[in-house]
Amino acid sequence: MSASSLRLGIALLGAATGIIHLVVLNLRLMSAGFGFDIPFTLNGLGFLALSAVTVWRPGFLAGREALIRWGFIGFTVVTIVAWFILGDMADVLGWVTKLIEVALLVLLFLEGRRTTA
Repeated sequence: MSASSLRLGIALLGAATGIIHLVVLNLRLMSAGFGFDIPFTLNGLGFLALSAVTVWRPGFLAGREALIRWGFIGFTVVTIVAWFILGDMADVLGWVTKLIEVALLVLLFLEGRRTTA
């Protein structure tokens, strides 16, 4: 798998989970009569920002690709752990989102192995 394919896969999976957290989960909560959820919103924005930085490498982050990748890995792991602690295990969308996030972790580790090899 080429480096550009890995980055594209990382960006797409990160954007997918970001959109789920930012839009879908907030719409679900609002339709159930609850308000806007700040943790879901921040999590979604975090995934979208990290996905964007994966594809568009701003100059001020040059040479810090490993730091970005480890930050993305840490962010994703914290999201997964938080769901297992606080989430609804009967929620199918939650499990689908976790599968996307695990696939994201796999691609991030593959990218890390590719750049250190």
